[in-house]
Amino acid sequence: MTERLKDYNELADELRRLIRNGTYAPGAPLPTVDALVQRYGLSRRPVREAIKVLVTEGLVNPGRGKRPTTVRDFTRIRIPFSRYSGVLAAGGSKGPWESALAAQGLEGEMKTVLVDQRPVGGETADLLGVAPGTEVVYRLRHACIADEVQQVQQAWYPPEVASQADLDRKTKITGGVYGALAESGLTPATATEVLRGRMPTREEATLMRTGSGVPLLTVERITRDPERRVLELLRVTAPADRIEFVYQDLPLAGGA
Repeated sequence: MTERLKDYNELADELRRLIRNGTYAPGAPLPTVDALVQRYGLSRRPVREAIKVLVTEGLVNPGRGKRPTTVRDFTRIRIPFSRYSGVLAAGGSKGPWESALAAQGLEGEMKTVLVDQRPVGGETADLLGVAPGTEVVYRLRHACIADEVQQVQQAWYPPEVASQADLDRKTKITGGVYGALAESGLTPATATEVLRGRMPTREEATLMRTGSGVPLLTVERITRDPERRVLELLRVTAPADRIEFVYQDLPLAGGA
């Protein structure tokens, strides 16, 4: 049966409604362009424009080749600040990302993408407490669910910290960096996080399979030891419609 719609905006509204009410569930394919043309009485061009709108909004993942356009899973993932306290002991098998997802019944994986040594300058050198031009250890990793990247994590380590904790290894740090630091005698004592928001680059939207209209959360975290020496500078980017950073039961000085 054909339901006559006027233009691509009306079709985008209808598809958006069907996605949000669960008619098209996360991971499910949208009807093909030809099927939408037949169902709604529009030509192929406005159908494609409507799908493009949903891609930009991050509601669907665009099809490529023989792969159909599918509904994006935007179920919220809660990442509590308490994820750090559970991974301070050495010898664990899960890092903070994997532990946080396991607590929600999800299978998360932290994938090591790149490990190298590179000079730093400017703000990065200042935050690490090293002289400009110092070569530090850089680790790039992707926090994933199945094959989908949910966070991009970039981390920098002063050379003596990386050497002592064996963080310059090219392989994954099983159990997480905090466990490796603790095992090597470097105790993470404090963590300061700054959260910001911005729009993604085209490369980021493609990597995390979000629309270009979905904002990113950025987290900059500096971890220090009891003597205030910087152990790690971490920068995280994540889609704002999927990831929740939760800071629960924070102590408040004084009272009302």
